[in-house]
Amino acid sequence: MTPVLNSVAAFLLLTLLIALIRIWRGPSPADRMLASQLFGTTGVGLLLVMAHAQSMPALLDVALTLALLSVLAIVAFVTRVVRIDQPSSQPSASERQGGEDG
Repeated sequence: MTPVLNSVAAFLLLTLLIALIRIWRGPSPADRMLASQLFGTTGVGLLLVMAHAQSMPALLDVALTLALLSVLAIVAFVTRVVRIDQPSSQPSASERQGGEDG
């Protein structure tokens, strides 16, 4: 079973390398964020595979911590994008004075 787990770990490392290249090259912030999510998810999978292959239960705790940090990163990104994309909630001067010409 160990050769199978090692080959799965090698495949996951290759996926991490591809995600790292996508984070570095972009082209948009959304692409970079999705690649970092892939990085976090694949990292959790790799840690789980390695925990089972090497019989190291401490890696399960590290995988859980990485999963929680990954969720916090995506929440921070989404709140930042939502703040940028939303128009201001205060009406402009023309909107406050307009409409009462009657």
